[in-house]
Amino acid sequence: MQRWGTVLGLLVWSGVGMVACGGELPPLEGLLAPSELVDFSSQAPGILEQLTVERGDVVKKGQVLARLKSGVEKAVVNRAKARVEFGQRKAHRNEELYKKQLLSLHDKDELETEIQQAQLELIEAEERLKLRTILSTIDGVVVKRTGAPGEYVGEESFLTVARIDPLNIEVIVPAAFFGAIRTGSEAQVTMDKPIGGSYPAKVVIIDQVIDAASSTFGVRLELANPALKLPAGLKCQVSFKPSS
Repeated sequence: MQRWGTVLGLLVWSGVGMVACGGELPPLEGLLAPSELVDFSSQAPGILEQLTVERGDVVKKGQVLARLKSGVEKAVVNRAKARVEFGQRKAHRNEELYKKQLLSLHDKDELETEIQQAQLELIEAEERLKLRTILSTIDGVVVKRTGAPGEYVGEESFLTVARIDPLNIEVIVPAAFFGAIRTGSEAQVTMDKPIGGSYPAKVVIIDQVIDAASSTFGVRLELANPALKLPAGLKCQVSFKPSS
């Protein structure tokens, strides 16, 4: 998530020079970021037939986001199904012949192999058809939509979904406080206007490499956002609770 890293580089607490004067962490500025950001493209290039979502829509994991034209793929699936069904009917008819020793073991084995091959071809055709439907891999919010029905899509992203429950909070901490924050520690997060309010968060990542140029290190907190009322991109103030 490089886009957030550029902004985070500017969010260094202005009182770095005063850090060594006290042992307690002052409130630090942080930035709310999506916990996941997924760019959707198509593994199977083709023409978009339908886009089922718009920017700002809330989506669930497994929900259909887009469909590509798939007439050819559907025809291949139907043909493969017909071959499997025909082979099964033929095997059923020939079973009695085999029992009466009117059908050789070789012919019976050959027929069973043909059915297995037809079933594998059906599975392959169904998997190719599935590639024509784009499903969301996360619960989230659509933040970008560049495609439209009738357009050609392929490896280039045409839809972006952000997971904002939970939210990540990225904080730049002065190096003098390295070791004062622990994974699992709690913090209180106060949102800037116009959102406002105070929320509990938990430390999930602490960078183990200190940036020599700024004498800081990064900390990530996780903030539950079940109602999705907190937007990513908002600045906040983070007050870490003292570690026991």
